[in-house]
Amino acid sequence: MKQKFDIITSTCVPLPLENVDTDQIIPARFLKATDKEGFGDNLFRDWRYNDDGTPRKDFVLNDPTYSGCILVAGKNFGSGSSREHAAWAIAGYGFRVVISSFFADIHKNNELNNFVLPVVVSEDFLQELFRSIANDPRTEVRVDLPHQTVTNLSTGSSEHFDINSYKKHCLIHGLDDIDFLMQHTDKTEQWEQQNR
Repeated sequence: MKQKFDIITSTCVPLPLENVDTDQIIPARFLKATDKEGFGDNLFRDWRYNDDGTPRKDFVLNDPTYSGCILVAGKNFGSGSSREHAAWAIAGYGFRVVISSFFADIHKNNELNNFVLPVVVSEDFLQELFRSIANDPRTEVRVDLPHQTVTNLSTGSSEHFDINSYKKHCLIHGLDDIDFLMQHTDKTEQWEQQNR
């Protein structure tokens, strides 16, 4: 799942629901696994499939009209329990970006740790995105991490988003926390020698 992140331009999958919690993103019965693989298959499992395992045609992930690596979600995305598996499922499905007007803090950090960029926009911008996608599912959005901007290419409107500078560095270079530390082994060893 480690991928360098620069500028992504993609169509979007709209999920205009507020207060989507981590149990809806990945139900608790799938949390037994400790390996990240396969979680994308069960992203939004109870909304995506009927009890017999057949796809629900009315759910957006089963609608071929919508595609892309950007999920546009309603306010308060990722609330509830702090399960990292929710971020594993989002990344495993293939989403690189989630756009919302508000994220639960722990879930936001879990996404960043799994190379998914959570982009916080104003409620007005979010609603404009939903309208654009509803009017034309081929609407593209450009997310520019180096400049920290998100642009609705159908209207030209753009917003700046905030991101922790350390996490930005890690995403741009495709580094997790361990990779980052390993890059600085020489500095760590030097500090240890100087402070014995």
